[in-house]
Amino acid sequence: MFKSFEPNKIFVITSRAPKYVLLLFIIVLSIGLTEALILSPEDYKQSHAVRIMYVHVPAAWIALGIFSSLAILSISSFIFKNKNFSLISKSLAPSGFVFNIVALVTGSIWGKPTWGTWWAWDARITSMLILALFYLMYLLAWRIYQNKENVIKITSLIAILGVVNIPIIKFSVDWWNSLHQSASVNVFSETSIHISMLIPLAIMTAAFTLFSLLIFLMKYNTELIKLKNKGLDRL
Repeated sequence: MFKSFEPNKIFVITSRAPKYVLLLFIIVLSIGLTEALILSPEDYKQSHAVRIMYVHVPAAWIALGIFSSLAILSISSFIFKNKNFSLISKSLAPSGFVFNIVALVTGSIWGKPTWGTWWAWDARITSMLILALFYLMYLLAWRIYQNKENVIKITSLIAILGVVNIPIIKFSVDWWNSLHQSASVNVFSETSIHISMLIPLAIMTAAFTLFSLLIFLMKYNTELIKLKNKGLDRL
């Protein structure tokens, strides 16, 4: 299953998908913004500043999810010796980096009214900054190295080393004294965030996921076109 990959067949599907994903993204984003900015209540402590959460939190989740995917794809690339995993990783990384930066910027904006400062060397903030540096190294490696075999090995190594930072980001608020509060949304235990805030948060997460999918498809299609122009039938 992993030994062959035909760009022409894949491109037939991926070239049509972006317009549908874009339409769905606009619809979900419109609903999410309405819920987040109008219908959701203000926080009893943070007032309307809490609405930054509906951008900050989904952006951070997606940045973490995409980098975790890069690591899984990199390990799979080593195991199955299939270059398509590297192509998918290369196409995923830009949106992950963008959302990482969005998370850092919105976190800084949110920190000013709540913590009284734009930036603090908090454990989670610092580890998120380190993740952004890993993203940057990953993207720069694709730009700098011309030899495809070398760049795949280097970027895979960056992703595998960088994924060690993911659990540090996740559990930093529990391991160290942190300005960040503990997780309000939990999969395996009771979620402390009220449903009136959880719904817009979920919708905005879905909207950002669709946006990252859109960016991925556009980048992936570009890579497939490059392969087609080189006269390659498979990876």
